[in-house]
Amino acid sequence: MKDTESKQSGRDIPCPEGKIERFIEPCMLLLLAEKSSHGYELMDSLDQFDFDPRCQDPGQIYRTLRRMEKEGLVRSNWEPSEAGPARRCYKITSDGIDVLMAWMRTLTKRMRMVEKLLSRYEKTFEEEE
Repeated sequence: MKDTESKQSGRDIPCPEGKIERFIEPCMLLLLAEKSSHGYELMDSLDQFDFDPRCQDPGQIYRTLRRMEKEGLVRSNWEPSEAGPARRCYKITSDGIDVLMAWMRTLTKRMRMVEKLLSRYEKTFEEEE
């Protein structure tokens, strides 16, 4: 159904947003390539990639960090904190850099695909107006 038809019929058709759980991984790897960080600092920095901070699940961030550490993409160590208990600080590894580069190649390819889709969509609906 075309977007104009759904508006005219008064029906609100939800847009499937798709799952982007794995998209958080390259974002975190890039942030760690720029600067070693602890989990909450990473979570705060994700808003740079338009992640909604209200929807952030700290558990997801830490599960992703633990998985990446297990896979050898990041390493961590405990650092003392002036304002409380020691915090685990994460740093990207050379394997993490390799995975980040692979993500960038994949995302570049996907971006080209999305651009083609959007361009074709715009041409289709511009012709109708």
